Parts: sequence; C-alpha cells; structure tokens
Amino acid sequence: MTLAIAGLVGVLLSVFGPTTDAEAATGLRVSNGRVYEANGNEFVMRGVNHAHAWYPGETGSIADIAAKGANTVRIVLGSGDRWTRTSASEVSSLIAQCKAGKLICVLEVHDTTGYGEDSAASSLDKAADYWIGIKSALEGQENYVVVNIGNEPFGNTGYTAWTDATKNAISKIRGAGIHHALMVDAPNWGQDWSNTMRTNAASVFNSDPDRNTIFSIHMYGVYDTAAEVQDYLNYFVNNRLPIVVGEFGDQHSDGNPNEDAIMATAQSLKVGYMGWSWSGNGSGVEYLDMVNGFDANSLTSWGTRFLTGSNGISATSKPATVYGGSGGGDTGTAPNGYPYCASSSSDPDGDGWGWENSRSCVVRGSSADA
Repeated sequence: MTLAIAGLVGVLLSVFGPTTDAEAATGLRVSNGRVYEANGNEFVMRGVNHAHAWYPGETGSIADIAAKGANTVRIVLGSGDRWTRTSASEVSSLIAQCKAGKLICVLEVHDTTGYGEDSAASSLDKAADYWIGIKSALEGQENYVVVNIGNEPFGNTGYTAWTDATKNAISKIRGAGIHHALMVDAPNWGQDWSNTMRTNAASVFNSDPDRNTIFSIHMYGVYDTAAEVQDYLNYFVNNRLPIVVGEFGDQHSDGNPNEDAIMATAQSLKVGYMGWSWSGNGSGVEYLDMVNGFDANSLTSWGTRFLTGSNGISATSKPATVYGGSGGGDTGTAPNGYPYCASSSSDPDGDGWGWENSRSCVVRGSSADA
C-alpha cells in the first residue's frame, strides 16, 4: 500500500469508522450481541426442530416446515457415538433441502445429550471431532448454516465442567478451519438451572477467536413463570451476549413451561426461538409433536399454538435476505401494491390472497399477482 492510499484509507476510517464484523464477514455473524447475515441485516431465528437422525426417511419434513413459514430449522444429527453417524454426503443433502426451502440450517449433534449423567452420552470433544470429520459438507455454506456443537452437553452431574469443555470444543473446531457461526447449548439438560452458562457466557464467547458463538437455552419445566423467562433472556440481551431459545414446548414431564411468556419475551427482545419438535416424539412426550405422524396437514394443539398463535411463526418469522427476502417479513411487492406472501400456507383457500403480519399479501404467480 502506498503512503497516499494509506492516508486516504485513514481519512475514510476517521470519517466513516471501521467496518463492523457483521458487515465484513462471510456468513452468519454475531455483532454486539445480535446475529446478522453477511450483508449486515439482522436475523432473528424463528424455527422448528426436526428429528432427522431418528427418522431419516421423513425427507419431506424440511419442505413442510418451510411451508409453514419458519425461517430456520434445527436438525438432529448423529455423530456415530450413540446414534447412527450422519455422513458428510447426507449433511450436504440436508443443507441443500434447507436452501431449497429458504431456511437457515442449524445442525446439531445429539449424541452429547446429558453427558456426565447419561452413560450413553458422548463428550463435546467427540462432537468437535465429528464436525471436523464432515468439514467438506460445511465448506462454503457459512451464509446458510449454524453449527450447534452438541445438544444439551451435560446433565445434572459434572456440569461444572461445561465451561472448559465448551471452550475446548470451540478451539478445536476453529483450529480445524471451520468459521461458521457456532451455537452452544447450556448444561443441566439444556436448561441451565445452575446458571453455569449464564455466569460463564462472556468468557466462553471471548474464547472464540472468531467471536462468533451463539448461546442456546432450552426452556421446559424450569421456566414455568414469566419472571424466570424474562430474567434469563434479559440477562443475555442486557450484557450483549447472543442468545436463542433452542428448544421449548407447551408441556413437559418436568413441569409446565410458560410458552406464552417464552414466545412473547423472545419477540419483544428480538431473540430467536425454535420449538421442539415437528413430529416423532415418543416415551410419553408425544404431546411435543407439532404435527401428527409427520403429516403437515394434521396440526396438533401444540403445533397450532406455535405456528399460528400469538407471537408464533406465522406472525413473527421474517425470511433471511440471503434468499432474496427483505428481512422485514416480505419477499417483495406485487404489481398491485400488496406484499408477496412469505409462505403459500398463508392462503388456505387457494385464491391467491393471504394474510401475514396483520395485512393482506399476494401469493407469487397467482391470479391475484397482477
């Protein structure tokens, strides 16, 4: 760089300031406690969990979730330590399905669930090895994929090891050249009743050389009051630490989560959330299914609440701009002046007119689109 050019750069920086991480980055990026796309548009996750590892034949689920208006899908994978290993080629196919549905793809290893308490669970270190092993499927997908290192990586035994184990997994993944946005789940079966993640979040975030880690809390019976929900989420927002509700339901065996407070608080704070789960739950928690038998046309009471209720998916989900959306809930404007519908499911009677975000919208390519 010549002195003249260097001087000009210095003048420009003094006038306009440095480029922010979100503006300069490739892919989804954390900046100032918020999640941004590479173009600097803020992105708030509104998603559904899908149990792919246990139901690999349900290949239409991702498209069905997209059709309901979600902008994100969190997909269960197996590392081969407890459940069948999801191969790199399979991960590539899942990412392609997410992109076809215009969804941001949160990929998570489920084998770590309850480590320390559940003897069948594997460590975050092994989960890091899995991500490194399928690196080829992740490369070039930074705009579309978040790597959720391991699901609920500690139970209620040995959970004080969460901080160092999480830092070490992040370091291992970054050292292998994976620079996607990372997501880390809380200990205590994801619910962090001990506040281990909350207390140590800043040090974990700062340990990431990319400063690109998102924290995920799972809200079930521990979060049965609005005060508990608000206190936890507000702590992260007030301290400019990125947080999402990675799982929650409207009932659970450990108590009755306050789903209304979870969704309302997340919406008011512009915090992402992902409900558990599309379909396939068993062992007494079948009530967590959003649809019956993977049938998108057979909503359960939980699915109806989550997808179409107050502060739900249809009312609050805004598409990622990487897919051509405005980031404001619309995907452009029809010639007649009305916004295009983000999802064709907003038009139940099929006449080309829908209803989203408290206003009329037009289904692209319909007779109403004129």
